[in-house]
Amino acid sequence: MANYIVGDLQGCLDELELLLSQVEFSPRHDQLWIAGDLVARGPKSLETLRYIKALGTSAKAVLGNHDLHLLSIALGIHPLKKKDRTAAIFQAPDRDELLEWLRFQPLLQEHPEFVVCHAGISPQWDLPTARQAAQEIESLLRSAQWPWIIEHMYANMPNQWHDSLSGLERYRYIINAFTRMRFCTPSGALDMDCKLPPSEVDPSQLRPWFDLPRAIPIEKRIIFGHWAALEGCVRKDVIGLDTGCVWGGSLTMIRWEDQQLFSQPAVTETQVR
Repeated sequence: MANYIVGDLQGCLDELELLLSQVEFSPRHDQLWIAGDLVARGPKSLETLRYIKALGTSAKAVLGNHDLHLLSIALGIHPLKKKDRTAAIFQAPDRDELLEWLRFQPLLQEHPEFVVCHAGISPQWDLPTARQAAQEIESLLRSAQWPWIIEHMYANMPNQWHDSLSGLERYRYIINAFTRMRFCTPSGALDMDCKLPPSEVDPSQLRPWFDLPRAIPIEKRIIFGHWAALEGCVRKDVIGLDTGCVWGGSLTMIRWEDQQLFSQPAVTETQVR
């Protein structure tokens, strides 16, 4: 059995299938982990949802910001925009089943040696705190309150974590950390605006979340997506797998057991930023 972890799909199903063929992935024996953003700007968001859902327990996905946004469109909170390329989902006969499956996906998935999340784990959290925070949002999304949290999640504040945070402020911070985070200020405050590569940013002002010191280290490797401008990142503590397939880059996957990286260049029509 092998564990394969892949970066943001964003509806790039053709590239995923080519990658899985390349490694001779077997749903009976192997495990596929997906670092969020199953849907959005690629051409086959509907087919991607169906494909991952059909893998059953052989696939372990986490929610990304585009996945949560899809749920907001389903609720009528935000309009469907052409650039999202998700219209086919809302016209599909299995629409409700797919959306229900999606909102039951977690924010954090764990293996004995690594964790998978979409954007990362706040530098102000240790792993038990991250687990608890993820479970709080997952419980809301799986309850009758899920329209409420989807409707009210859109805000950039608060940007600092405190154990005393409660209610909507607490939930917003958790969602932003897990699904939108890239940079933090040196004091650890989340910055929700900058999407540049770290090399183009003044480190005295902003630093990648994974470069900030932690009071208690995360004892597992953090594997994430979300940040295409990184063009991939492999370190002892973190692995970033978003290499911008949907933007004409490539889809990247790692086999955990031997740390081998596999890459599939974009083969389908790509998005214009």
